[in-house]
Amino acid sequence: MGAVRSLTIETPRGPAEVEITDPAGPPVSMLVLGHGAGGGVHAPDLTRVHDVAVAAGVRVALVTQPYRVAGRRAPAPAGQLDEAWTHCVREIADGLPLVVGGRSSGARVACRTAGDLGAAGVLCLAFPLHPPGKPERSRADELPEDLPTLVVNGDCDPFGVPVASGLIEVTVRPGATHDLRKGLPGTGEAVLRWLTGKGWAR
Repeated sequence: MGAVRSLTIETPRGPAEVEITDPAGPPVSMLVLGHGAGGGVHAPDLTRVHDVAVAAGVRVALVTQPYRVAGRRAPAPAGQLDEAWTHCVREIADGLPLVVGGRSSGARVACRTAGDLGAAGVLCLAFPLHPPGKPERSRADELPEDLPTLVVNGDCDPFGVPVASGLIEVTVRPGATHDLRKGLPGTGEAVLRWLTGKGWAR
């Protein structure tokens, strides 16, 4: 693993924190990941994806939203999340093929902003398809239809599991809930297969 850099980026919504890890050799692509609503960038599934991606030649950036930097657990409104995220990604984008993603709320932010950011693909860990017990309030329309997208969800996730269609691939992790803690190696392998298959990892 190569160098790790920590940055504070001033966004219109306050300071965000970014950790960037370089692979040992020349990077093939850049993967930018966001956290869940009340969690952080070192959640187990994000850490597993970070590690396998860096080992496969991907430069990985972990973005902590301003509300979390400020010590709040309740997320900012969607528009503010998207604005801060977009500002951060544009600040660190370096011309490499860009893959944006995250877990839960972070996955939704990545989906909503991927087109404007010129992303090549989107990675969604535990995409919250609907609020628990309310399948009628589907968020499926947030998943991008025109970009290669990988969704990794547990089959016991109370937030539901999206359906694969078009460029949207769905990997279901058996026995896993919304935190995707069960079967972490398999989650990492699924993401690595997808990245490698798209030419974004080696």
